[in-house]
Amino acid sequence: MITLKPIKPKRISDQVFEQLKELIFKGRLRPGDQLMTERELAQSMCVSRPTVREAINKLVLMGLVEQRQGQGTFVTSPADDSKKNPLAAVIDGHDVSLEELLEVRLGLECNAVALAARRATDEDIRELEKYLAQMVAQIEKREEDLGSSADLSFHMAIAYATKNTVHIHIMRSFYDLLFFGIKENLQHLYTDPANLDLVVEQHRAIVDAIRRHDPESAYHAMQRHITFVMDFFRKREKE
Repeated sequence: MITLKPIKPKRISDQVFEQLKELIFKGRLRPGDQLMTERELAQSMCVSRPTVREAINKLVLMGLVEQRQGQGTFVTSPADDSKKNPLAAVIDGHDVSLEELLEVRLGLECNAVALAARRATDEDIRELEKYLAQMVAQIEKREEDLGSSADLSFHMAIAYATKNTVHIHIMRSFYDLLFFGIKENLQHLYTDPANLDLVVEQHRAIVDAIRRHDPESAYHAMQRHITFVMDFFRKREKE
């Protein structure tokens, strides 16, 4: 005889926790960003302050945020604590080149985008389209970060769309290095505006493949993108 378990309604504090955690994992809330106050969060989410406090305490236990006396609650950086972040511990004290970073991204993100193409929801796809539009706007306006913040959120949104908890946590640990890599890449690529046009087209191809739920095309689109950047730096070093 099959034994069924009773369905339990999800606690409100867990729903608050999940929503804040999603914003962190998607890169909407970045390392160093300050969360709204308990009162502001409670008002915004239509819940009680004790409910918000319980959710934040859970985020603190996970190491996703930290509370600073008299200042507020801030998103932590995965690289800040090498004891909690094995990746940071391994890299600490070593000079990490952009090529090494891109080689790791090639393996991680090609597989991730294939999973995302299979599993992305309509909301995930809208997020990717939004970040792509932001990146294009920032580049066209020649803003200081050249679209790197939107680019990073784009890649984190792909990680979230995999629906693979392990991959999301790995990308979260990789966060600071990934941000450095994207920012450095775009600053150097900007020496030739035509390169940025190609990078944008490569991102459009990635979104299109995910939208069509085509894992093979998504894999190759991401591979072309990261390989293009790798080739750019290899040629640059030889000059």
